[in-house]
Amino acid sequence: MKLGRLMRRRREGPRLEGLRFEWLDQAKGHWRLLLLAGGLLVLGTGGGYLYATQVVFPAPESEFDFLTVPEVIGMTMADAETFLREQGLQLGGMDSISHPDVPRGTILGQTPLPGQLAVPAGEVGLTLSLGPERRPIPDVTRLRADQALTLLEASGFEVTVDSVESEVREGRVISTFPEGGVSLPLPALVSVSVSLGPPMVTMPLLAGMQEEAARTMLDSLGLTIGEVETRFRFGFNQGEVLEHFPPADSSIAVGSEVRLVIGRRGFFQQ
Repeated sequence: MKLGRLMRRRREGPRLEGLRFEWLDQAKGHWRLLLLAGGLLVLGTGGGYLYATQVVFPAPESEFDFLTVPEVIGMTMADAETFLREQGLQLGGMDSISHPDVPRGTILGQTPLPGQLAVPAGEVGLTLSLGPERRPIPDVTRLRADQALTLLEASGFEVTVDSVESEVREGRVISTFPEGGVSLPLPALVSVSVSLGPPMVTMPLLAGMQEEAARTMLDSLGLTIGEVETRFRFGFNQGEVLEHFPPADSSIAVGSEVRLVIGRRGFFQQ
């Protein structure tokens, strides 16, 4: 049994090897056919394209020579129109925008761009500068400082702040420079004056002073005399300040009223 199987395997070995080589030869033949067909397809397509574009539908020959578009940026419209006409071109569409640095009427841009080609008598579109944008300063007097700054900056202005003593309530805008309503080209600087409140003084000690001397001192400090109360005295403190309100060493605003209590003689008033 074993000897018979071994003899059969030896007889089948050469036949299998022959079949494998035959299959490989057939596969190589199929790849050669595919490569040949692909090459013929590429050559046919390329040749057909060239034949169609060069023989059947050739590109039309230009009837005129193209012109190189010159640069007109930085010119005025009148100068640009004259220059383009001399070059065989003409003005096309017009547009305009604001520009902070370029003067009004100066050309900012063009279409086609410099160096591009255009047909003779072709149009060149221009973009002109309107110059810096102008806006009126909003009136912010009496507003709180933070509100005024927000409004001015939102309107496109740069803001500086100065604080000064004023009768206006502390933290409120006293004035602007330039004043509200003035139209300025943007960007522009607006100076804002904000109140520190009225100036303050220290209340002096008036008790014991004669009334006239006390009045003179209060006037020199920018204070005013308010109510004057009389108290009758017998023998002492005649015409003198007995009391005053606010009391001595109080910090009070310039222009504030001071109430005095003055001593008088007996039942007689001077």
